[in-house]
Amino acid sequence: MVGAGATATALMTGGLRRADERPLGYAVVGLGGYGERIMSHFASCRSSRLTALVSGTPEKLERFGAMYGVPERSRYSYETFDTIRDNPDVDIVYVILPNNMHAEYTIRAAQAGKHVMCEKPMATNVADAEAMIAACRAADRKLMIGYRSRFEAGNIEAVRMIRDGALGKLSVVTAEHGFNAGPNQWRLNKAMAGGGSLADMGIYSLQAARYLTGEEPIAVSAMESTDKSDPRFAEVEDRINFQLKFPSGVIADCVSAYTANYNRYRAVGSENGLDLEPATAYAGQTMRVGNPWAPLEPHAIPPQPLNQFAGMLDHLSDCVRSGAEPLVSGEEGLRDMKLIEAIYRAAREQRTIQL
Repeated sequence: MVGAGATATALMTGGLRRADERPLGYAVVGLGGYGERIMSHFASCRSSRLTALVSGTPEKLERFGAMYGVPERSRYSYETFDTIRDNPDVDIVYVILPNNMHAEYTIRAAQAGKHVMCEKPMATNVADAEAMIAACRAADRKLMIGYRSRFEAGNIEAVRMIRDGALGKLSVVTAEHGFNAGPNQWRLNKAMAGGGSLADMGIYSLQAARYLTGEEPIAVSAMESTDKSDPRFAEVEDRINFQLKFPSGVIADCVSAYTANYNRYRAVGSENGLDLEPATAYAGQTMRVGNPWAPLEPHAIPPQPLNQFAGMLDHLSDCVRSGAEPLVSGEEGLRDMKLIEAIYRAAREQRTIQL
């Protein structure tokens, strides 16, 4: 299951390469802002290195190729991407493209004999997610989804504390994620994004509810609020509040928004509460723990050997070497896609959906 205690925590730490093994090579597909961020973290990796680039912009290929020492023979356009099968320096392809391109490039990478890291959300619909899993399975290649927060120290500590009973019996989780989205970006195009804030930011709230509880929800309800006079939301939703019920009785109240800045969660049990804010940001996580009836006290987050980006990259490399299933596999991404579709349905039909 998504947060299985000590085993999951051990998997999150990364850095398992033997001294006589070369780091596995990654090709980064898509050199936008997040792709640039990912490339900058290979320097911290122990089991991974950047060996190829894929972009439709020659200037980016030249600039980042020179910056990271990627030779011209390992710089690909989208048209020449399939020839990556002949590059022995590439073991893993990291797909960092608009959501509607995830399935195509995951499938093409698997058919080229490469393992795949795919950015979240996994796809724009369940059918594409299932096709991605099938393609990687047919090629005997690993598929992992880029849920970097599963490798971040504060989130690891939150999962550990809940599993160890530090909060008592878990009762309620609240998770809120959103930002004020600027106009004229692909995230506001339904065909490219698959949805609005839920697919982009609400997935953090959904993931947090699942890995904090360590359970799969059995029912979901939801309510959408979108100002359609705002030109940003001609095609996609702004806010969705959704509620998940878990088999143990835990209720998760979750928020997703494109007109408000949120990045936090709280877990409350019979004994104590835990806050993490920001919860899933790139850096700066701060935790507080204590009696929910009083101000929570700061709680020191134990450091991890690698930051969340390097830990994520190395985790897939280590799984490729060991044969282990990634902590956040394609099946994990598929579960989220099914839940996202259920949340949209619950909001549309204004009723609770039993899962």
